[in-house]
Formats: sequence, structure tokens, C-alpha cells
Amino acid sequence: MSQSISVPVTASGGKLARTITIDPVTRVEGHGRITIQLDDKGNVADALFHVTQIRGFEKFCEGRPFQEMPSITARICGICPVSHMLASAKACDELLAVRVPETGIKLRRMLNHAQYVQSHALSFFHLSSPDLLMGMDAEPQKRNIFGVIEKHPELARDGVRLRGIGQQIIEILAGKKIHAAWPVPGGVNQALTAPGREKILAVLPEAFTIINRTLDWYKSVLENFRDEIRIFGNFPSLFMALVTPHDPDEHNAMLDHYDGVFRFVDESGNVVKDNIDPRKYTEHIGEATEAYSYLKSPFYLPKGYAEGMYRVGPLARLNVIDRTGTPKADREWAEFRALRRGVILSNFHNHYARLIEILFALERLEQLCNDKGILDPHVRAIASHNAHEGVGVIEAPRGTLIHHYKINDEGLMTWANLIVASGHNNLAMNRSVLQVAKHYVKGAKISEGMLNRVEAVIRTYDPCLSCSTHAAGKMPLVIEAVDPQGNVVSMLTRD
Repeated sequence: MSQSISVPVTASGGKLARTITIDPVTRVEGHGRITIQLDDKGNVADALFHVTQIRGFEKFCEGRPFQEMPSITARICGICPVSHMLASAKACDELLAVRVPETGIKLRRMLNHAQYVQSHALSFFHLSSPDLLMGMDAEPQKRNIFGVIEKHPELARDGVRLRGIGQQIIEILAGKKIHAAWPVPGGVNQALTAPGREKILAVLPEAFTIINRTLDWYKSVLENFRDEIRIFGNFPSLFMALVTPHDPDEHNAMLDHYDGVFRFVDESGNVVKDNIDPRKYTEHIGEATEAYSYLKSPFYLPKGYAEGMYRVGPLARLNVIDRTGTPKADREWAEFRALRRGVILSNFHNHYARLIEILFALERLEQLCNDKGILDPHVRAIASHNAHEGVGVIEAPRGTLIHHYKINDEGLMTWANLIVASGHNNLAMNRSVLQVAKHYVKGAKISEGMLNRVEAVIRTYDPCLSCSTHAAGKMPLVIEAVDPQGNVVSMLTRD
């Protein structure tokens, strides 16, 4: 991906001020840019993360039969199709008002775990490892996946292979690696076969070897990034994720990527709100918009906008639980949480959390493959629509994903709202960009390494920007006409 870094100079009260623009932000999915405003002394006055695409899938869905929604929303993104299919299928389950067969739920869980393996491997090995292996200040020509292949071929092979294993399991279950139409309203459309189960079990030992080797390597180099850990999104905030339903007095809330209840914790690890029914998310989560971005800004309603900033994703999930629920991941989680008393605040540790979640997903896959009922052919409940509204919530690799649908008497979509992980994290991403820019960017001499760190903090969130821009209602809008030299020649705005 080519990148343009511009530093236009503008007059400000007779003094010079500069705006640094990083466009696009590299090694993330989708298109975004960062603007850093310097004051007349060369210090950072402000910094913003702009999401510059709008896709409007909520509007595309109106008028479509609700049964099509899992396949339609899967097309939002080629990296996250499994996540959207599952959240959509769960929303459609509610429209059917049926009980999904137990084996259908287990197979959906397996698909989601395989998605975690492939997606987290992509984020860690392909998008973030160049910074970790080559260094934040390395030349851009070398600080990429090709540089990793050249200098660290074994780790590069591990990344390709681990992601390939995740995709292979998705294909065994769903018939295709991308955009499979396997999760459907009421369950899944085909049972797992005995040969398919054996194929999955056959690749798991290699996957365990790779993730254990990667965890050992990552922990050995963590000390090299002490400064980045201190600065990268290291601030107090709320954290939110799904956990297993639990008795709050027993401290036994476990990691659950497919189902569960919402839990909010604060920067000290205190539970702010627990056992929230995800279908009632509108009572706890509000959505704001800003003119500088097409990405909505969700917030925790009781605290208001923007004091109600919270984070979702791997770090948040490991912060809100009492244990993961699998033996190997529990041991790694305990070591992870020992990094800091209370919850882990630095967003840099999302990298670490992804590796632990891969281990957890592999353990769950092994357990489900060995479940005595996993080959049961009863995997789908068949019905027509019996309700006019449904909410489906899962934990996608990047964080909490919400699909909320309304239909008419004919079963046609009349309204949809999607809140994706990158939306939940929008306020935190902007806070992180400003924090990193203030620390590293100095006006007297702007280096590429300084600006790479501003991008790198966005990469810790692993944003999926194609998934995130689904504005509903009258959202602030700015349309710019730009000439071949990049100059804005005309602009239309809507407040």
C-alpha cells in the first residue's frame, strides 16, 4: 500500500502552524487517515483518526428478506465474514423465535474459534510483526511482511501456516474459506462429518506447536518495547466484553466468544455493570457521530459522551474475565495479568492477548471435536418469522459485534443497526493517537519513525474499517472534490 505523508503549513495569528497528514494509515483493513495539528511552537495540539469510507450496509439491507442477512452482511468484509454471518444468524434466530439445536450451536462455536485463529494470526504475523521484528524506526521498505520473510523466515512461515490452519478448519466446516453460506437462521445448514472431524483434529497439534513457540518468542522480546507499552493507548478507560453468565459473588465469569452477558469493568478492575442482557444493549450503549469521521462513536450511557469511553477486543476480554476456562490458556492468562496489578491498560498488550486467545480457541476446537454429540445431524430449526425484532451479539476477533434487525409482517427488513468493534473503540483510538503523537512527534524534526508509532497504535486495535462505516440516520457528512495534485477544489458539508 502506498502512503502519502504531507506537512502543509498554514498561517495562524501571524505565526506558522502545521498539519501533518498520514494518508492512508498502513497495515490495517480499510482506509483511514490521521491528522496531527502542531501549534506555532511545533508541539502537538490535537490529533484525529479519520475513517474516510462510507458503505451504508444498514440501508442496503432494507427491503430484503431477513433470511438473506447472514450472506449479505458477510460481504461487508473478506476478513470478517464469519463474524458477521454468526452475529446475523443469531439475530435471525430471534426473528424465528426458535431454539437452535445444541449441536448447531456447538458447530457455530467451532466456526468462530477457527475465525479467531486465522484473524488473530493475520493481525499478529502479517500486520504487526514487522514493527516487532524490524523495529519501529526501520526503513519502510523493509518494515513489511516481505522484510519479515527475508530476515525471519521461520516466524513468517509460522504465521502463514497458522492462518492457513484456521482457514482450513473454516473450509472443512462451512465448505468455503470465505463467504460460506453455512450459518443460517436456526442453526447451520449441514452437519459435521466424521472425516471432517478427523481432519480438524489432525491439524491441531501443529497449531499448538506454533502458538506455543510464538508465545515463548513474544514474551522474550516484550522488554524491548517498554517505551511503547508505556505510551501506546495507556490510559484509564472502561472495558467491555461478553462473559459466561455467572453469580457475581463466585468470581467465575469465563471467556465466551459466541454467547454470554455483557460485563463492564473500570481501570482498576472493579465491575461497573454485570450480567447485562446483550439484547438490551441500547439501555447501556449510546452512539454519537462526529463530522471528521464516518465511524460512529459508541459510549457507555451512564457516563455520557465522551466520558463513557470504553474498549473492546482481546485486551478487554482478558481484562473483564475471572478466568478463560481452558487449562493452557488459563496459565498464560494468569501470567499476562501479572504484568500489572489490576487490569492491563496499555493497548500494546493487545498483541499478547491475541496469542492467548488463539491458544484458547485451539483448546476449545479440540474439546468440541471430541464432544460425543458433535456429529449429530440435527443442526437446524426450521420456522418462519415469529417476531419483528432480533438482536445478535458475538465476540468477533476484533471485539464485540452487534447486529440488530427489524422486519415487517412479510419478513422483509425495515431497519438494521450494526455496531462493530472498531466503532466501540473509536473514542479510544482517537485518544490513543493523541497520546502517542504528543509523546513522539516534535515539530522541529519530523521523522518517519515518529509517525510510524502513531500508525502503530492504531494497528494495536487491529481495526476493520470496511466493517465499521455503516452510518444510519442523518450523519454529519463532508464531501471533498480533489484535483490531481491533491488540492481540495470544492467541498460540500452537512451538519
